[in-house]
Amino acid sequence: MAAPVPPIDRERSAARIERDIETLAGPEFTVSSEAIRRYAYTPVYRNTLDYFTRALQELGFTVTEDPVGTLIARNRPPGEPVFGVGSHCDSNRNGGRYDGTMGVVTALEVCRLSAEHSLDLPLQLISFLEEEGSGFGQMLLGSRIMLQRVTEQELRESFRAIDDGRSFWEHAEEAGYEPARWQESIHALDDLTGWIEMHIEQARVLQDTGNRIGLVHTIAGYVHADVLVTGRGDHAGATPMDLRLDPTTVLAECVLELERLARATGQGTVGTVGEIEVDPGIINAIAAGVRFSLDIRGPVDDAYRGVADEIAAFAERAAAARGMTAQFRQRQTLPATPLDERIVDALDAAAAATGEPYMRMHSGAAHDTMCVADRVPSAMVFVPCVDGISHHPAEDADSADAALAAEIILGAIAALQG
Repeated sequence: MAAPVPPIDRERSAARIERDIETLAGPEFTVSSEAIRRYAYTPVYRNTLDYFTRALQELGFTVTEDPVGTLIARNRPPGEPVFGVGSHCDSNRNGGRYDGTMGVVTALEVCRLSAEHSLDLPLQLISFLEEEGSGFGQMLLGSRIMLQRVTEQELRESFRAIDDGRSFWEHAEEAGYEPARWQESIHALDDLTGWIEMHIEQARVLQDTGNRIGLVHTIAGYVHADVLVTGRGDHAGATPMDLRLDPTTVLAECVLELERLARATGQGTVGTVGEIEVDPGIINAIAAGVRFSLDIRGPVDDAYRGVADEIAAFAERAAAARGMTAQFRQRQTLPATPLDERIVDALDAAAAATGEPYMRMHSGAAHDTMCVADRVPSAMVFVPCVDGISHHPAEDADSADAALAAEIILGAIAALQG
């Protein structure tokens, strides 16, 4: 039987979490004075890994990095079963101090609590490389490498740094890593009996419902695509309205139809047009063509994929009705990721024991846990972020909520060990 978890001093935990986050927002840990900006193979990212390395070594953890730079720390020898906790500590290029980093700091706090309360839980902390994609434009890159969801050709040639255009492979080697061994990264998961990632919600569901904790049962899948509408470029003043082939009218119809379809479909489905390119994009010219992006997500695969199919067909019809053409081009799709019911139930029991308000929910954002869950039973815990703001310097979250999350994660792991 697992040892019962003693009462946790949440104020002390919150103070430690706040101290870590404040420190990691300092000038040694970001290349920007206006935002948190750190990504793979930069000196400030190295400083961040070193900060966590020192803190974990003080707890007696052995700290290593996989062949491309994902940090792995454990308090058991290789081959012995351990429970995984962690997140990522890279940032969006215009990021705040909480996205990802609070998850790693909270995982560190779980390790501290286990040690100071003599629970000696078998733990492995992971901080994944390049979750945000700020260095190479590839989301979830460290966890995708670990789960073999990339090719060597992509690492050698296709994935290139946003700053200088050089390959991921070249940057990894220059930073002292061994990308030729990238396929060995998966062995970091060999001993894991489970995985829990804590993250800020990046939305306002928890705030608006008055809950301090969200227990994630599913991570939404998505379709990323483009619609290209071809019309006819003309003069904005000299061309009568009834003689125009203006592709922006199709864009406008599609934006409204996407909203209608997502609302009508429900089941957590959302749809966004986030990129719009107009050719030639000048004030006194009717556009010859328009490209707009589609980001369609949800926890139910048939629902959000159905919306993608319907908006593709609608765009073609809307364009044809106006004498134009529209093409739907899919970029990428990932299925929804159901999380492990046993771990979610353990988190639920631990959350209920705290007496604090919580709820079960799905995640609309992608996370490294989507990859880990392919191989290891996994779950996630969310804490609120103020007004749902994320990927922005104004991002804000409460360390007291993170301390509560650490207590819940600790309790769940202790119960699962029994």
